[in-house]
Amino acid sequence: MSKDELSAIYRDYLACLNAQDWHRLGRFVGDRVRHNGRQLGLPGYQAMLARDFQEIPDLRFDVQLLTSDPPLVASRLAFDCTPQGTFLGLPVNGKRVTFTENVFYRFDREKIDEVWSIIDKAAIEAQLR
Repeated sequence: MSKDELSAIYRDYLACLNAQDWHRLGRFVGDRVRHNGRQLGLPGYQAMLARDFQEIPDLRFDVQLLTSDPPLVASRLAFDCTPQGTFLGLPVNGKRVTFTENVFYRFDREKIDEVWSIIDKAAIEAQLR
């Protein structure tokens, strides 16, 4: 798979997330996917994402930076949203916040097999002061 092909698959994956098209998620995510070292499997990964959208109704994944070196993808995602209640242990309570996430993916047979994610919690904390 070429860099361009992998980048296109990744962008299609994000479109799937933004549409909350959970029936198509298995097209992009492997059955034994791991997230930050935890074995979630596809059902657990889908539940995590669905919960994110439930807690953040206006959640949207927007690519700021993207690079691929098969089988790896590195992306910086930008968010501008209003989490309800507590988010990352912070009392956001519907306040609009902006933050980024640096995330790395390992693909196996054109599906995400492992995800490593770091959210810029300090940016959110600064906006809540």
